[in-house]
Amino acid sequence: MEIIPAIDLLEGRCVRLYQGDYSLSQVFNENPVEVAKQWVEQGATRLHVVDLDGAKTGQLINLAAIEAIAQEVSVPIQVGGGIREQSTAEQLLNLGIQRVILGTVAVEQPQLVQQLCQEFPGQIVVGIDARNGLVATRGWLETSEVSASQLAVQMQELGAAAIIYTDIHRDGTLSGPNLDALRAIAATVTIPIIASGGVSSVTDLLSLLALEPQGVTGVIVGRALYTGDISLREALRAVGQGRIQDIPPNIDFSTFA
Repeated sequence: MEIIPAIDLLEGRCVRLYQGDYSLSQVFNENPVEVAKQWVEQGATRLHVVDLDGAKTGQLINLAAIEAIAQEVSVPIQVGGGIREQSTAEQLLNLGIQRVILGTVAVEQPQLVQQLCQEFPGQIVVGIDARNGLVATRGWLETSEVSASQLAVQMQELGAAAIIYTDIHRDGTLSGPNLDALRAIAATVTIPIIASGGVSSVTDLLSLLALEPQGVTGVIVGRALYTGDISLREALRAVGQGRIQDIPPNIDFSTFA
């Protein structure tokens, strides 16, 4: 299973939010390039970068920081937040960003998703951020009437390469991933699912690894890496490449079924 460190950008700084609440942001580093290089040095094979200002405004605000990260690290980068026009997606891909993540437009402009998937096959990922099973948009400030499962099926049909599923109530809380919701999403589509939100320990990562046969191929980890609750090196040893390699002691595997 691929473990993908998250770098959330707010006013050029690396932060984490609590349940997507902009008023509850915590700054972890003033220099996101430093953070990106740190995760790569520790073994990250991909980085997940989100422009939080862009998600709220609909325009890329932290482009300079994104470009600087892309220039300084050699691993693939996926970027989301405020990508609501074809020109914005093209701008990022031309910078060397491997995958762009579409969120709000998946609900509001599905035809744009289809167009981008056709033009950039394999490089368009859809982020489905759910609150009580319904998709949230515009930086999680609004909640639609579209169910997460319904949107996942539609995006697969339009050509999305993968789905990033985030449970907003778990995001930034260190309360564990929503395994039931992930199972439900994975059961509706055949494209890869990347889990996001709530991961707090290697035990959580092992519980997600148990879902890999169902299509959950990766996990985005944020706050737990920044607080030290999870060591990236240890996590990669435990679940990297989809193999249980070094299992921490006292793990109750009955909880992963």
